[in-house]
Amino acid sequence: MPERHFQTVDVFTTKRFSGNPLAVVFDAAGLADSDMQKIAAEFGYSETTFVLPPEDTANTAAVRIFTPVTEVPFAGHPNVGTAFVIGNLGSLFGRSVDDVLRFEEKAGLVEVKLMRDGARVTGASIRAPGPLTIGSLIEAGRLAQCIGLARDEVKISAHEPVFMSVGLTFIVVELTDLDALGRAAVDISSLAALRETFSHDDCDCALFLYVRCGDGHVRARMFAPFDNVAEDPATGSASAALGAFLAFLDGFTGSRRLFVEQGIEMGRPSRITVDVTSDQGVLQSVSVSGDCVEVTRGSLVSG
Repeated sequence: MPERHFQTVDVFTTKRFSGNPLAVVFDAAGLADSDMQKIAAEFGYSETTFVLPPEDTANTAAVRIFTPVTEVPFAGHPNVGTAFVIGNLGSLFGRSVDDVLRFEEKAGLVEVKLMRDGARVTGASIRAPGPLTIGSLIEAGRLAQCIGLARDEVKISAHEPVFMSVGLTFIVVELTDLDALGRAAVDISSLAALRETFSHDDCDCALFLYVRCGDGHVRARMFAPFDNVAEDPATGSASAALGAFLAFLDGFTGSRRLFVEQGIEMGRPSRITVDVTSDQGVLQSVSVSGDCVEVTRGSLVSG
């Protein structure tokens, strides 16, 4: 295997060693799927991306996204971080990079816009590729068992725990307060049983828990143990789904912004900005944006 360069970045933060870490591997053409999976497992981050030449030269790159155990069709922070890295390179595959990047992914064509401070790329904004899809409801008591809380700490006045997606599926759960959010911990046997019951919902039972902290502001945690992610410090795709879902619940018309804080309990604070446009609750578009910082550069040695 020839030497391949990589960078690691922290996403949805302005400070190193906070936010959500990501590895971006370049020169990925010729890597077998099994090689990509092994490299992603070696990094051990919630996701690692692999950058390849696009099939359509009108696009910027093909990007594949792997968790430590599987490939996923789309995810928020890998796209934001990968765009940030490519934007700061200035060119890719012999072509200059514009402020709008187009990535060919398993979920379809993903458009990412660079954020700048003068000439310096500081982050990126990504529009979710899919519509809002809402799946099965889960009884609050059963869900509470999965996260070690009492039934009445799962708030159901606005919605019950529910499967949803704008590209990647999560179980979205509102909790009563920050104390409950802080005490939540996965009961793996209960969650495994839930996964078996709802296997038709095409989800590995990734749990996105949130508490409303004021108008346009929530705090969240995300657990995905079946993807080998004990807890994720920032989850753009889940935040996008939540933003779209809250607009749906309100029957909202127009554009509005949601700020999602995540990773506080892990000591890796993150801040995700979600922008939603909807018409009487019907999603028109949802995007997530955030800052990034570079942490390391290196190469995978041949062998």
